Amino acid sequence: MSVRRDAVHDTLRQSEGFRSAQDVYAEMRQHGAKIGLTTVYRALQALADGGQVDVLRTDEGESVYRACASGDHHHHLVCRRCGRTVEVAGPAVERWADLVGSEHGFTDITHTVEVFGTCAGCALTETVA
Repeated sequence: MSVRRDAVHDTLRQSEGFRSAQDVYAEMRQHGAKIGLTTVYRALQALADGGQVDVLRTDEGESVYRACASGDHHHHLVCRRCGRTVEVAGPAVERWADLVGSEHGFTDITHTVEVFGTCAGCALTETVA
């Protein structure tokens, strides 16, 4: 792995939650890194391709990234308010994706599933407010 890719990965590992490429770039520059935004995007894509970071697409269509907590295939529950994310296994989703693919003659099925909602903490503050 390249030194710059390692530095981008380290920045994500030290962060909580998902971060945009611009956020990662700004943080790295703030800490004195001599890195370009294009390099950050390339490093994030390589890390995502290698399964080292999770990628979500926000409601606005922006890709955001975080270091994987699990090396296994997983899905995410994401709070719309605070961004809290929980990694979850989804065996039923795996079976469904394989079934739908095979019904239509597809093989080598891959998928990404993100479920958005409101976490218990945010729901509690909504109730109190």
